[in-house]
Amino acid sequence: MPAMYKVRPLHSAGVLAEHLPSCMYPLPNLHRAPGTAALPQVGAREVDPSLQALESRQEEILKRLYELKSAVDGLSKMIQTPDADFDVTNIIQTDEFSPLTTNGADLDLMLGKDYGALKDVVINANPSLPPLSLLVIHSLLCERYKILSAVHTHSSVKSVPENLLKCFGEQTKKQPRHEYQLGFTLIWKDVPKPQMKFSIQTMCPIEGEGNIARFLFSLFGQKYNAVTSTLIDSWVDTAIFQLKEGSSKERGAVLRSMNAALGKSSWLVGNELTLADVVAWSALQQTGAANSAPANVQKWMKSCENLAPFSSVMKLLK
Repeated sequence: MPAMYKVRPLHSAGVLAEHLPSCMYPLPNLHRAPGTAALPQVGAREVDPSLQALESRQEEILKRLYELKSAVDGLSKMIQTPDADFDVTNIIQTDEFSPLTTNGADLDLMLGKDYGALKDVVINANPSLPPLSLLVIHSLLCERYKILSAVHTHSSVKSVPENLLKCFGEQTKKQPRHEYQLGFTLIWKDVPKPQMKFSIQTMCPIEGEGNIARFLFSLFGQKYNAVTSTLIDSWVDTAIFQLKEGSSKERGAVLRSMNAALGKSSWLVGNELTLADVVAWSALQQTGAANSAPANVQKWMKSCENLAPFSSVMKLLK
C-alpha cells in the first residue's frame, strides 16, 4: 500500500528536553492546503469559533441527557422497588411450602448419606439459660422422624434441675439404634452459648441458639421464596439480639413491631408456623416479657402454647 505522505526524519533535529513529553516533535500542519501559513507554535494556537460552538452544544446535550437519565432512574425505583411501607402479605400468602404435619423429608438428601449409620446431632447448652427454641424444635422433629433422644450432664456443671434432665420426657425402652432416623443428644454443660455439632469428627461447632435453630428447622425440608426467607431470618435475628439480649428500649420496640405484624396475620410470617414464631416465643419466655406483651402478641402466644411442643416446654418453666 503506497504511503499517504512522507515526512523527513526529525530525530536528529536537536529536540529540546523541555519539549518532552508534551511535544516530542513540533511538526507543521500537514492537512493545510499548499501555500497556506504554518500552524502557530504550541501555546499560541487559535480556537476556531465554530468548533467552540460545537463543543458548547455537545456539553449542553450531554447535560440534558444526564438529567433525563436521573429522572428515569428515579421513576423506575418508585415502580419496581418496594419501600418500607410495602405490604408483602400477598407475596407471603402465595408462598408454597408444606405444613409441619406432613411426612418427613429425606434426611439423606439434606444431611448426606452415611452408609446406614445413624446421624447424630449433639448440642451443648448451659442449664442456667435453657435454649427453649431448640427443645420446641426437637418436639416438632419427633412428630416427623424417629429420633433417639438422650440427655447428659457434663462434669463442668455441678447440678441440673430434675425437669431439665427429663426435658425430652420419660425415655421408654429403646429400640435398636439402627431403627432410628436421627440421634439427638443434649449435654448440659458450662458454655457461654449453645453449641452444636452434627458430624463430631469433621464439623466445626455451630454456635448460638438462633443459628442452631436454623439448622434444625431446615430438617423439615420446607421451601420458601426469597421474601419469606428474608423475613424469617430478620425475625430470628431480632428475637435473639434485641428481644432476648437487647435493652428494655429495644425490647419495647420489638414488641410493638410484633404487635403490628400479628395484627395482619395469625403468625409472624404468613399464615403458617415458622422458625420466626418458635425463636420469638422462646425469647419472650426467657426474658420474662410475656406478661407485659401487647394484645396481639398475647393472643399469638396462646396460639403457640395450644400446640403440644410449646406446651411441653412450658412445663419446664414451672
